[in-house]
Amino acid sequence: MPCSKVQTNPDRDTLRNEGSPIMRRSFGLLPAALLAAAFALAQNAGPAREPDVPYVPTTETAVKAMLQLAKVRSSDVVYDLGCGDGRIVIAAAKDYGARGVGIDIDPERIREAKEKARRAGVENRVEFREQDLFRSDFHEATVVTLFLLPAINKRLRPQLEALKPGTRIISNTFEIGDWKPAREVIVKEDAGDAYYFGSRRLFLWIVPKRK
Repeated sequence: MPCSKVQTNPDRDTLRNEGSPIMRRSFGLLPAALLAAAFALAQNAGPAREPDVPYVPTTETAVKAMLQLAKVRSSDVVYDLGCGDGRIVIAAAKDYGARGVGIDIDPERIREAKEKARRAGVENRVEFREQDLFRSDFHEATVVTLFLLPAINKRLRPQLEALKPGTRIISNTFEIGDWKPAREVIVKEDAGDAYYFGSRRLFLWIVPKRK
């Protein structure tokens, strides 16, 4: 008895054995789509936790005054804790030839700071780190700048006092607990800054020698 001929469905068999061109293209695009989505998510990711202080930029007048008060030199390593858009360390690198490091917990601010450093042509002299201030290491600093809040300054005091003797610490507007500053200066109001807040009283501390 002759065997009956099995009827096959070419389209179905081709799809099962090789996959249709449309499906191959779809699966080929899937990894790229997932990567793009992951990259977009990373770009839009917020800070690891809520920032300790709201973002209020230091006025340009105060930036210059802070660096002058610290007597920044080309041999200095300037750390800005809560660096925002990076303007202080960028100015330290551009105007004084110093090396600068900015630390901020907000990734948006870090991205902005890196872009501004690139535009200023000092990206090889500055670094920006997305970190929690209380977990960061800034022991190599010779100058530290702050524009935080009194409670945050007070919490940072043990880390600041542990820095090398002679390290200069400059705070915009707010003091550091009952730590007596070596000097206080008043900066003229910068009327050109629409976001003006504070940036008038500056304080200088110098880390003393170990007893």
